Amino acid sequence: MSFPKSFSATPAVSAAKRERRKEARPGELLDAALDLFVEKGFAATRVEEVAARAGVSKGTLFLYFQSKEELFKAVVRENISGRFKEWNEEFEAFQGNSAEMLAYCLSTWWERVGATKASGITKLMVSEAKNFPEIAVFYQKEVIAPGESLIRRILQRGIDRTEFRAMDLDYAVYSVVAPMIFLVLAKHSTGVCVQANFEMDPKKYIAAQLATMLYGMSVPAGDTAHKSRKAPA
Repeated sequence: MSFPKSFSATPAVSAAKRERRKEARPGELLDAALDLFVEKGFAATRVEEVAARAGVSKGTLFLYFQSKEELFKAVVRENISGRFKEWNEEFEAFQGNSAEMLAYCLSTWWERVGATKASGITKLMVSEAKNFPEIAVFYQKEVIAPGESLIRRILQRGIDRTEFRAMDLDYAVYSVVAPMIFLVLAKHSTGVCVQANFEMDPKKYIAAQLATMLYGMSVPAGDTAHKSRKAPA
């Protein structure tokens, strides 16, 4: 007795589907983990929940990630720290002046991280890092240190090209970092960081912060035109 070709091919097709499914599992687990870490925090997220949301067993999860800590590290690498190679390459290729580079840095970070669910990792670290020293050390090494290093390179570029004044870079980097952390906290704390009935516009916020960084709040000496103007209502 012979079977139709379509019938005899079914096992091979099924095997190929299973193989594709197996290859997709790490990404599905990382997506599920990101969702839950942002929704519930690190401490409250259980690996069983991650596995269930990804549609696999707890045992399957441990085939790819040995612990919740390793799963969290993989999520950070996938969504944030894995991008630093790309960002540093963009720094090397950038053709504009340093003010334009700083503006590009802030807007690009917002588009690629801040405006995405991955920005919730920042809030998680602010609230939970002290209770989990291992992930705090990891985050410092793979996100904070390279992030501050890139900002420092941008500021040093401006100084070297006499586009920025000389400054203490050990502290100046925080003038760039702090406003962006505030923006993320405002986003993930349902706006409690801003005044009532005020909707934060990220693009306008970044533009305002950038203007303050670049030009400050003081009117240049002898600039009577600025002194005669009234602040916008």
